[in-house]
Amino acid sequence: MPAITANGIEIAYEEFGDAKNPVMLLVQGLGMPLAAWPPMLIESLVAEGFRVIAMDNRDIGCSQLLSELKVPNMLVQTLRRKIGMKVKAPYRLTDMMRDVVGLLDALDIKSAHVVGVSMGGMISQILALREPDRVTSLTSIMSTTNDRKLPGPTRAVTRHIVRGPKAPTAEARLDYHRQLWRLLGSPGYPLPEKELERFLQRIFARGMTAAGTMRQTLAIFAAASRATSLRKLDIPTLVIHGDADPLIPIECGIATAKAIPGARMTTIAGMGHDLPEALVPRLTRLIAQHAKAVDSAGDQQVRPASPSEA
Repeated sequence: MPAITANGIEIAYEEFGDAKNPVMLLVQGLGMPLAAWPPMLIESLVAEGFRVIAMDNRDIGCSQLLSELKVPNMLVQTLRRKIGMKVKAPYRLTDMMRDVVGLLDALDIKSAHVVGVSMGGMISQILALREPDRVTSLTSIMSTTNDRKLPGPTRAVTRHIVRGPKAPTAEARLDYHRQLWRLLGSPGYPLPEKELERFLQRIFARGMTAAGTMRQTLAIFAAASRATSLRKLDIPTLVIHGDADPLIPIECGIATAKAIPGARMTTIAGMGHDLPEALVPRLTRLIAQHAKAVDSAGDQQVRPASPSEA
């Protein structure tokens, strides 16, 4: 398991494909280790000619668990957020963004095509805003600007998350996540039972922590809206969102695309808040075409004119 020290903590990652190819960095969402990426998606992006790097965010998977950091009362912090008060968080999304920068530095990568899903999209947006030279292109999937005016999760999803596992056992946690992903799943692309079980096995084997997930949740709660700052972003951006997302509704994706100058928006009918294998071919095509178009435009700008063009 490769890992480096980034931003003062240990960050684990996996690397796929030819090291000479353009780099594509994958940043996962809340409480999800890198194993949450469908293996088929990674394989497909490698086949498209990318050097794919997937990372475990801090506090999850094989990256360093920050157990020494206390978790403030979640109910109190949720109420503070609802009424517009400052949320106390052990760390911020900006800290998680610096983890990404540290990983790129450690791997001697000047810039990368950055693909972020859910919270990973938030981190990727902040990276593009704070360190634009490190982001060749941005793909923000099922994410948001964090504008408080935007709609939130459905009641069913909120109720399930608030209730949590029925008991402090591995079996109860597994059952909780099984039910959660059924709620979050894409109604147009329902996961076969075997695919869901493979997914759960992958993420639990890589490492899932309730405390780490709570700390990451507070980082999201404490984040300011990026609705205004994103208007200044000058990076080729693709926004992908499902019209059936019960956690981060489609309005959030639309708002993200509207906020970023020149951003392209792709809405996928029947897609929820997951990455089903049935959608991998389409997602691969969208992500790869976006990145390749940016690379091609860069080559056009820097390559010398041919004799017929001179």
